[in-house]
Amino acid sequence: MLLATNPLVAAEKPLGGGIQMIMRVTILVASLLASAQAIAEPMGPEVAQRFVTGKLFAFNCVDGTRGLGQIYTDGSAMATIQVSGSGPSRTLGFPPGTLKVKGEAVCATLKGLSFEPCFNLNRTGEQSFRGSLTGLGGFAYCDFVRRVSSASVKEQQAH
Repeated sequence: MLLATNPLVAAEKPLGGGIQMIMRVTILVASLLASAQAIAEPMGPEVAQRFVTGKLFAFNCVDGTRGLGQIYTDGSAMATIQVSGSGPSRTLGFPPGTLKVKGEAVCATLKGLSFEPCFNLNRTGEQSFRGSLTGLGGFAYCDFVRRVSSASVKEQQAH
């Protein structure tokens, strides 16, 4: 059986091809990171308020929880939620003042909790954002996508 007659030439092709592949992957990853940074921009409280208030959003959370919700100008909210993505959907209503701006975060006052959870909001697209629990480094988050609908959650519950 005849093996490569010149080991330097035989090694050159895979090595050269390997370097080209690494360069392509590096350029692809760099491009994706650059575009992700351009797309995922933090929203300060005022920007978030204008972007979210009064609009209907579908959401999917990292734990599988999903639903549809709306936040109103008085800090109240309505949502239909399915916890962990299984079981029956429940409708939840939060009274005025539940959601409020504290410094650079949006925080929630929830009955039964001894602390106020606060959220980081990052715009991920023209009609979407990610809300993550402050202090958990992005491990607890929900992705929100705007639903274009003239009916609000409150109106849907009336039917």
